[in-house]
Amino acid sequence: MNLYDKLYTSVGEAVNSLYGFTPDSKQIQLQKTRKEIEGDITLVVFPLLRISKKSPEVTADDLGKHLEANVDEVVGFSIIKGFLNLHIANSYYLGFLNEIKEKANYGIQDVSPDSMKIMVEYSSPNTNKPLHLGHIRNNLLGNSICRILKANGKNVIKTNIVNDRGIHICKSMLAWQKWGNGETPSATLKGDKLVGNYYVKFDLEYKKQIKEMVQGGMNQEKAAKEAPLMKEAQDMLRKWEAKEPEVHKLWHTMNHWVYDGFDITYKRLGIDFDKIYYESDTYLVGRDTVLNGLEKGLFLKEDDGSVWVDLRSEGLDKKILLRSDGTSVYMTQDIGTAQLRQQDYNPDQMIYVVGNEQNYHFKVLALILDKLGYSWAKDLFHMSYGMVELPEGKMKSREGTVVDADDLMDEMIKTAREMSDELGKLDGLSDDEKTEISRIVGLGALKYFILKVDPVKNMTFNPKESIDFNGHTGPFIQYTYARIQSVLRKAAREGIQSKDSVHLSIELSSKEKSLLKMLHDYPEIIEEAGNNHSPAVIANYVYDLVKEYNQFYHDHNIIKESNKPVRDFRLYLSQMIGFIVKSGMDLLGIDVPEQM
Repeated sequence: MNLYDKLYTSVGEAVNSLYGFTPDSKQIQLQKTRKEIEGDITLVVFPLLRISKKSPEVTADDLGKHLEANVDEVVGFSIIKGFLNLHIANSYYLGFLNEIKEKANYGIQDVSPDSMKIMVEYSSPNTNKPLHLGHIRNNLLGNSICRILKANGKNVIKTNIVNDRGIHICKSMLAWQKWGNGETPSATLKGDKLVGNYYVKFDLEYKKQIKEMVQGGMNQEKAAKEAPLMKEAQDMLRKWEAKEPEVHKLWHTMNHWVYDGFDITYKRLGIDFDKIYYESDTYLVGRDTVLNGLEKGLFLKEDDGSVWVDLRSEGLDKKILLRSDGTSVYMTQDIGTAQLRQQDYNPDQMIYVVGNEQNYHFKVLALILDKLGYSWAKDLFHMSYGMVELPEGKMKSREGTVVDADDLMDEMIKTAREMSDELGKLDGLSDDEKTEISRIVGLGALKYFILKVDPVKNMTFNPKESIDFNGHTGPFIQYTYARIQSVLRKAAREGIQSKDSVHLSIELSSKEKSLLKMLHDYPEIIEEAGNNHSPAVIANYVYDLVKEYNQFYHDHNIIKESNKPVRDFRLYLSQMIGFIVKSGMDLLGIDVPEQM
């Protein structure tokens, strides 16, 4: 039984003993004591006043005295209005430190065949452009939440849906046909970037046509529809759906250029998947399902032949499922994808990591699947997240103003190398070691800066701020981890061996106890991050931990401490903090260097 569980039970027993009534679980509210207040765990007394029939202060005093007398771990208390602040014995936290020494994966739950099965979809790229900064946030969130859910004992399946069909890829294909002159990927131009260049080229030429038509007297909206390039792209899409060999051959070729490029970017980011689905397969399943639903009267067919679902009675709107020409929309694809995933894996829950601009889309998807009679539709969860921008503002793919993921990673690694050299953090290392550490620090800065922000919030990514070695950043955490490893190596060189256990009678400073309490909270932090689908919970916990450790490091001797039991305790405390930092950063998909 952990400390919180024991205190819940003990408080219930104390209330019953003092007032003759057993409170329900909602009336017992325990929380961490605020830093500025003396104490370790706080009991909120107000919900218990109906039972005690006494003032908050008197009730708190009654309970404090009872707990101090009957619970070994409680060695004192203080009262502030309706809050009872319990003081927990140092020996409890020291004993806890001895216990976790035997746990190789402290805080991480095992996954069993009976574990809840959760499928997580993330990435979801289009094949008309390379991955950019917005995709990076999506991929990092998806990858991290998979790691966190697995750490909570869930059986996680990582999936990706590639949007490999539709008007977007036809625009790139058409532009390549017209202006490509047979260009192919090369050592200096990845396939996804090549295809993305032609998507931008299409938009450039398309806008020229619209401008010319408007100057000729046509209004803007009609010109956008009647422009020859757009009509050609739409015709190519119809030919693709009709499986015309020439169009399909070009589609296969250009998409595989893109996949090869994606694979390189994914590998650099540390991203992988258990299963990749393709819209070109799933939309067919979705289309058949929509047509079956139409036959059953679940959907409506308009005079132009388009198929819709009417959700106005559910407080939403009408949503198109098939266009008048019979072509599919994203909703059609998502209906088919959900069905295939259910058939393939039968997950207990499906989580979609998709930006908040698609909130309405996923409400509609769940309602449509429910109308179709799928009981699992209620278990779809949209992990919505905010947009990421640069200090200069928003990015636009078709105008070529996005920040390419590969270029951004290159720039981060380059900046990490320059700043590390300037600060002397790479002195004495070989060129290979400098290169590897620069990679770890640069990518760590990028990942941490994005993941430390609550997913639901919009954010601005500032490359320079993200790599500050003294700020709320990944490099600050990585440097602290490397510092801990340096302490441990120095201790080993001086023949100081880690002991089997620490003495329970050691007097703890406030910083030492604070660090022990933070280590004690780690499993709870992992659980909170999983429940809230928020890597930011882990990211900010690790930052707070290393910030606290750095203050301890500056205020306390470790290897030079003359009292050997205290020295051994501080050394082992450092070792365990290093372990938790590495574990927490791993849940974020971030590496930590052994030296810097």
